[in-house]
Amino acid sequence: MAKSTATAVSSTAAPKKKRESLWANTRKNVPYVVFALPAFLILFFIMYVPMGGIVMAFQDFKPMKGFFGSEFVGLDNFKFLFASKSTFFRMTRNTLIYYVIFTAVGTFLNVVLAIALDQFVFKKLGRIMQTMMIVPIFISFAAVQFIVYAFIASDNGLINQLMGTNISYYSESRYWIAILTIVKIWNSVGYGSVLYMSVLAGIDTALYEAAKIDGANKWQQIVHITLPSLVPMITVMLLLSVGNIMRSDTGLFYQVTRNSGALYDTTQVIDSYVLDAVYKSSEYGFTAAASLFQSVVGLLMMLLANGTVKKFSPENSLF
Repeated sequence: MAKSTATAVSSTAAPKKKRESLWANTRKNVPYVVFALPAFLILFFIMYVPMGGIVMAFQDFKPMKGFFGSEFVGLDNFKFLFASKSTFFRMTRNTLIYYVIFTAVGTFLNVVLAIALDQFVFKKLGRIMQTMMIVPIFISFAAVQFIVYAFIASDNGLINQLMGTNISYYSESRYWIAILTIVKIWNSVGYGSVLYMSVLAGIDTALYEAAKIDGANKWQQIVHITLPSLVPMITVMLLLSVGNIMRSDTGLFYQVTRNSGALYDTTQVIDSYVLDAVYKSSEYGFTAAASLFQSVVGLLMMLLANGTVKKFSPENSLF
């Protein structure tokens, strides 16, 4: 009893270890700092330094006058963005609709493709197929627009020739939700499935062996082992995508559609609208205001989504 008391007293009386200063800790871990420095500099100069340009959203920015010489106009650029209610509603509606479609269909097909390739019996052939499906992500939409045109041109397009029709797809907006979805899926699903395949590669094979012993068939193994293992990755990817809810692939919506005014009802999104405005009027302040609006909405949506996930499944939240 006396010995334990003495030990407790001595441990209590022992001085606490002095916390290292930031400089001392940095000197101690110089190799790690050197390795991290390039990534830090890239992140700093590409992601944080340009944030100073946010001031343009509140200016009538003129390149020759710069940040300090341009006139401050307050919220006028935002008023210009929201001025045409019908146009703003249309492009916001389209942006959100395409986000939901691309995210839902893309996530489903990414998971299905990853599981299919993982379960494929002929592994070498599976790797070749995977490589072929990744290739489209490296093709610029500037080139994709010609591929799409070859299929849907009104005079000699492949689809019109095969179907015996003469549909002018570039003047009929109703077809473009399906067309853009197909092009987006073709472009991104092969690459998107790679992340899920990396998760599948890390699943302990003993789980499948135990399931086989218990009499589980392939479908039951996928439902009870594979899919639950993919849930954390699916959640993280969805949370990250929510931050871009107000953004779209400009190349897809501007170049593939050839910015045809007849298609605006179903193809004009915020990014393509801003790009078109820049080409026509060079309103840099308006562009900055639109980008700031998209970023703020994306940030709020990501915080809301992460908070919801954290409330019900804390282990799958980002922070």
